[in-house]
Amino acid sequence: MKLSLKKKLALEAYRLYRHGETKAHPLEYFFWECTLRCNLHCQHCGSDCVKDAIPDMPREDFLQVLDSLKPHVDPNHFIVVITGGEPLMRPDLEECGKEIQKRGYPWGMVTNGLAMTPERFTKYMNAGLRSLTISLDGLEETHNFFRGDKHSFDKAVRAINMASHAWGLTFDVMTCVNKRNLAELPRILDLLLKLEVKRWRVATVFPKGRAKDNPLFQLTSKEFRQIYDFIREVKKQRIIGVSADCEGFLGSYEKEARDYPYFCRAGVNIASVLCDGSISACPSLRGDFIQGNIYKDDLWDVWQNRYQVMRDHSWAKTGDCKDCKYWRYCEGSSLHLRDEKTGELMYCHVKRLEEAGA
Repeated sequence: MKLSLKKKLALEAYRLYRHGETKAHPLEYFFWECTLRCNLHCQHCGSDCVKDAIPDMPREDFLQVLDSLKPHVDPNHFIVVITGGEPLMRPDLEECGKEIQKRGYPWGMVTNGLAMTPERFTKYMNAGLRSLTISLDGLEETHNFFRGDKHSFDKAVRAINMASHAWGLTFDVMTCVNKRNLAELPRILDLLLKLEVKRWRVATVFPKGRAKDNPLFQLTSKEFRQIYDFIREVKKQRIIGVSADCEGFLGSYEKEARDYPYFCRAGVNIASVLCDGSISACPSLRGDFIQGNIYKDDLWDVWQNRYQVMRDHSWAKTGDCKDCKYWRYCEGSSLHLRDEKTGELMYCHVKRLEEAGA
């Protein structure tokens, strides 16, 4: 895989920007894992979500954390994103949104859409919902198979249709690609265009959680490359704002399969409060990446004085990364792709693309 001189210059410029952003680390994206309960049992879920998990975090506890951040963040460059589990499992979600809005912050949500009725959607919009991501992982039979519910496709499409026609809502659809739905991508695109969706994020399934030992999620390198070739070609058509997800440096596919060069913003611009009060960055980072807990630590103090593991990746220059020619642009890839115990990179996007002849 070769980088053109033009692409190298662009990556060098972005590298300087990335280091400046890391040094300043302005907190702009704040996840709240409000519940671990879920109304589906998805085959590719990377979390421990179940219908009856640990109790939901009381909204008052999270709001206290949000209040403590008020002197330190700019509401014009800050958003609260509610995730789970499935946020729609919370009966008080509208009240949560109202309280966040009352504090001057826009808020968003990541959902499977199963329980998003027109009535609830209207309530959330009135409560300040300004950002929404809905998952769609195939056409009807495939989506229902992976989600484990025969109504999940119809309900997701209903939610997508509402969101795509809502004024003042930043909205995208998220698709996790696997062996079963790879060939469906063109038809999924047709469906999204029919629903007037403007933004589409496409990702692979990292083999952990329920997907770890499932062969359907073990893409060959050739299949892996097909995804990024597809995204690149659709981007050229300018018919929808499609982009690869934010994980993993893509080598020569940078700026062709996503809008901006690779940058893992976990712990740089992104923090999260998990359901048990743990303080992390991206909610995918758990275990050894936990930086504290809201029930004993001040979140702003944690944000300012910890997160070194996410802001200085020099520790990750081991194994295949040690002598990699792309290190200066990648710096060890997304942290959730590394083994939490050994620190070794388990899943390298560039390596897989090169194996496929890219």
